[in-house]
Parts: sequence; C-alpha cells; structure tokens
Amino acid sequence: MELLPQALADGILLGGIYITIAIAFSLTYGVMHVIDFAVGEWIMFGAFTGFYLNKWTGLDPFIFLPVIFIMYFVIGYLVQPVIHRVLSGTKGNPFLMGLVFTFGLAIMFRGIALTVFGFYSSSIPSMFSEGSFTFDNYGISVTIPTVRLVGLVYALLITAALHFLLKKTNFGLGVRALAQHKEAAGLMGVNSKRTGSYVYGIYVGISAMTGVLLGCILSIGAQMGNEYTIFAFFVVVLAGMGYLAGVPWAAMLLGMVQSIFMIYFNPSHTLLAVFAILYVILLISPRGLFGRGV
Repeated sequence: MELLPQALADGILLGGIYITIAIAFSLTYGVMHVIDFAVGEWIMFGAFTGFYLNKWTGLDPFIFLPVIFIMYFVIGYLVQPVIHRVLSGTKGNPFLMGLVFTFGLAIMFRGIALTVFGFYSSSIPSMFSEGSFTFDNYGISVTIPTVRLVGLVYALLITAALHFLLKKTNFGLGVRALAQHKEAAGLMGVNSKRTGSYVYGIYVGISAMTGVLLGCILSIGAQMGNEYTIFAFFVVVLAGMGYLAGVPWAAMLLGMVQSIFMIYFNPSHTLLAVFAILYVILLISPRGLFGRGV
C-alpha cells in the first residue's frame, strides 16, 4: 500500500494528458457525428514532427507547440472536406461510412509512418525531462516528474481554452448549436461545412501537440497510434458520446487504471482491464458514466 499514493499521483498526471486527447475527439464527434479512428495517427505524426524539429534545431520541443498546432490545424482543415464528402455522399449509413473511412486513413497513415520512420522507438528530449518534485510528509512519499506536471498544466490550459471558445464566443455558440441540431443550426445561419472544418482543424492541432508531450514523457514510434486511439475511444464512450463535461473524469479513471496496473500488476494486461471496466459500466449505464451521452 505504500506505493498507492505514487500510483494515484501518476494516474492523475497521466489522466491529464488523456483529457487533451479525448476532449477534442469528443467535440469532433459532437459536430461531425463521426468517430475518427485516425486520432492515434495524428498524435503519432505530431510526435515525430516535434522530434525532428528538436533534432534539426536543437531547441526544446515545447517551443514548437504553437507552430505544430498551426501546421496540423491547416492539415485538418483541408482533410475535413474529404470526410464531409464521404459522409454526405453516401446513400447508406453515414456513421458507418465515417468509421470505415477514418479506419482506412489510420491504416494508410500508419503504413506511411512505418515506411518513413521505420520500426524503431525514440523519445523527445526536453529541458523538463530530467527534473522532479518530491513530496515526503506524513508518511507519504510521492515523486512528480517535472515533464508530467507540465503535461497536466498543458491539459488544464487546453481544457480552459476550449471551454472559453465554446461558451464565450459566437463561434462556440455555432458549434454547440450544430452539435445539438444540424438542420436547425443551418436555418439560423451556421455554415456546417466551414464550422466542421474549423473544429476538425482544432482537433487535429491539439492531437498533434499532445503527441509532442507524450513523446517527452514516454516514447514515440510509427505504431504508437493504435494504443492512443483505443484510449481516446475508451474515454469518450465512458464519458458519454458527445458529453464533454464527462471527459475529464473518464480520462482520470483511465490514468488511474493504467498507473495501478503498471505498479501492482502486469502492464500488458492494462487494455484487458480497461475494456472490462468499460463493459461493466456500459452494462449499468449505456449512455456513459453520467447517463448524458448519445
């Protein structure tokens, strides 16, 4: 039990990173009504972009986060019309076609990454990678790596920025209207295609920045996307599809489960535990933890 405080602290810090992955993923689902199976690949490409920018310039990868966001925002903005075309052009089930199309994108992106980057794993060096803070009092000893603390601060800033964007701006009002009722929002003057492009661009930009952060904390590789796609899917479904307020709680739960399994059990069984928890909770509450999902 003496390792439990450390496991809980690590879970909170790791959960903070998962918030940034899942909250934009959930927002995109709410607006476009498609589950993007390429989320892990956007994270992976962002991580490698940060890795090579650091390698070529010698500068800390955190300096490049705004540049990476803008770069991938533009890419996401240009990719979204293709997804929109697939969804609007099908006579069958648009939701299923969205799944199939983004799954195909993920496979293609992974193949490109394996060809370009190879099979080897790397990490992104940062000035925050070495330091740590230690709390040792009242019989509790917890060590917090600086880079993970920076990751939590980053997650809080991204969450606050998205909250401000959605609640305090006209653009956010249009996004919320579009998520609630696409046809009604269109009648009120909301351009669904353009708004969808902006939202998808924001989502891809945030995912890419998070990839850089994950590369500093853990490691990067051409096949890393699979794991983070699963984690994003877990958090969004557990929170309730399209229910943004539930994302932080579900992300923290995922971080706790992963941290506890890494310390007390076999880390290779983490995914088994994750889906067992998801299965049990959805049996009890099919619309997520708070019963507010679609």
